[in-house]
Amino acid sequence: MQPLHIVLLILGYFGVLIGISFLTGKSANNTTFFKANNSSPWYLVAFGMIGASLSGVTFISVPGWVEGQQMGYMQMVLGYVIGYAVIGLVLLPLYYRLNLTSIYTYLGDRFGRFSYKTGASFFLLSRVIGASFRLFLVANVLQLILFDGYGIPFWVTVIITILLIWLYTFKGGIKTIVWTDTLQTLFMLISVGVCIIMISEELQIDNLFTYVSENRLSKMFFFEDINAGNYFWKQFFSGAFIAIVMTGLDQDMMQKNLTCRNLKDAQKNMFWFTIVLVIVNFFFLSLGVLLTDYAESLEINAHKDQLFPLIAMNGNLGLATSLFFLLGLIAAAYSSADSALTSLTTSFSIDILEIDKKENEKEQVRIRKKIHIIFSFVLVATILVFKYFIADESVIAKIFQFAGYTYGPLLGLYAFGLFTKLKVKDNLVPFICLISPFITYLISHLSKTQLGFDFGFFILIVNGALTFIGLLSIQTQTSNE
Repeated sequence: MQPLHIVLLILGYFGVLIGISFLTGKSANNTTFFKANNSSPWYLVAFGMIGASLSGVTFISVPGWVEGQQMGYMQMVLGYVIGYAVIGLVLLPLYYRLNLTSIYTYLGDRFGRFSYKTGASFFLLSRVIGASFRLFLVANVLQLILFDGYGIPFWVTVIITILLIWLYTFKGGIKTIVWTDTLQTLFMLISVGVCIIMISEELQIDNLFTYVSENRLSKMFFFEDINAGNYFWKQFFSGAFIAIVMTGLDQDMMQKNLTCRNLKDAQKNMFWFTIVLVIVNFFFLSLGVLLTDYAESLEINAHKDQLFPLIAMNGNLGLATSLFFLLGLIAAAYSSADSALTSLTTSFSIDILEIDKKENEKEQVRIRKKIHIIFSFVLVATILVFKYFIADESVIAKIFQFAGYTYGPLLGLYAFGLFTKLKVKDNLVPFICLISPFITYLISHLSKTQLGFDFGFFILIVNGALTFIGLLSIQTQTSNE
């Protein structure tokens, strides 16, 4: 694949996205940027959320994860179903009843100002790191297949990556993203389908489902060792809670849901999104089985996050496969990164600066645009820092591990607010939410080193429980709710 092909693909792709931004951003104001004027069709939101949920990390890391973890990731995916049911039946009714722009406003109403700012701050930290993880992976691939050949340094690649996102989101915000994510999800799914078909033909596979089910890597459920991180019930319940916190308690994902016309549409969105997401993840894992076998047949020395890019771009599968892989990668990465930048802008503007309380609408728009630019630079800086500290393991594993520590306090806060009628000493909430992750890490470390018990992603639940217990220790009285 020639560098010219890649450049033309990238230019054409972003030309389409910027065109959509121009059409959706006409007469846009802050309500458009933050909530799309509550006019998004639910089926567009549902389809677009698939790409945002999967992201470039899933596109590359999940297939590469099969080599070491087989298809055990499906244990978490099945847990997602429970988590998404909780979102649709418990959280969405709450958010629509309170008519929220930022979901963390609930914490202010329920507990007080310190709790509100703490919840929003943990989201900002979580989303900056999570989005940076995802974009780092894609920037690395673009660097390898394109920019290295021109002698362009990695930091320039990162700036270009973020600049392109800023260009098509700065005006229309979430309204633009609902439409661009739909297009990007379509590109991503077509790309995966093309890659599966091409590799199946190379391996002379007649029936994909039979091949995968009989493959040595097809094992999904692990009940043998309760101490292992991939033990079924750990992964299943971790998946449920990861879905709740990384979707239901995440401004990024919920901001799309809150653009639907009403609660009923938002719930339909979650229902169909859940079904499709389970199916799509199964195909990603099936692709991982095919990639691993194909790499072995050609004696290609590629592992984990390198597996998919190296095989797709080495030319053995043809130019079309390389182009579709690159298209799918870009689509998957940007469908999560663009909404991350928008949600960071929304949360900081509403939750931290409280610009919605300013009477001058022009001043609100001016501040929002500045915040949008600032977070673009924050993402650039974080990616560059991460470049020099990433370990040799799948990025998706790092994201879930990190989520256990940053989303745990949010899980504890919302659980306490929803399932008790107690109030707390609001000024002590930040200390509880900061102490809990440190205690959680200590428990996890000692458990693994001294007892040989690996909590795995279950550490999220431990963190949330410790936060809940901490909040009980600072309760003051029964709420009037």
